[in-house]
Amino acid sequence: MIIAVDGPTASGKGTIAAALAAHFGLPLLDTGLLYRAVGRQVFLDGGDPDDPGDALAACAFPDALLLDPHLRSEQTGGLASRVSIHPSVRAALFERQRAFATQPGGAVLDGRDIGTVIAPDADVKLFVTASAHARAERRWKEMQSRGLEVSLEEIEADILRRDARDTGRKDAPLAVAADAHVLDTSALGRNEAIAAAIEVVERFRRG
Repeated sequence: MIIAVDGPTASGKGTIAAALAAHFGLPLLDTGLLYRAVGRQVFLDGGDPDDPGDALAACAFPDALLLDPHLRSEQTGGLASRVSIHPSVRAALFERQRAFATQPGGAVLDGRDIGTVIAPDADVKLFVTASAHARAERRWKEMQSRGLEVSLEEIEADILRRDARDTGRKDAPLAVAADAHVLDTSALGRNEAIAAAIEVVERFRRG
């Protein structure tokens, strides 16, 4: 069983994907982490994330970079959004994601183009979304808990910029697959959102 979980930044898709993988005993791939690694490698190389050549060269990042705690930072998230617009970068990472999706027994993948590009044949497709304000509030609270000082307005502005890049890029834009179940988490708590997602998958399994 292949489960595709797509959605914009800070929508809760990562949390939901991890919960689905644990609940159904499936391996999980956070595809966004691959793009964050490319963005981080560009930074480490002193390159320009908006330059296709610099971004493609960074796709050769060492596997150890996936364990770098800096990958979860807001700065690296912004870099990931910028390198992901390059078709050459998406092509370089496509096979890696596709191989994970089609492994025996199935898998859960979360990202922005799983149900539309990476695994259009997925058994279950979820598109997890929430209002920009709700997503900004969640990210702001998370950063506050980590002792990071940033304004809610700054975070919301950054989220809107990322949304524009993700939905507006020419290659594999963020979009809702025609057969995806849209789950709006704006008014849902963590456990409520996870329960709703599990129910969607269970309905598929029941046929």
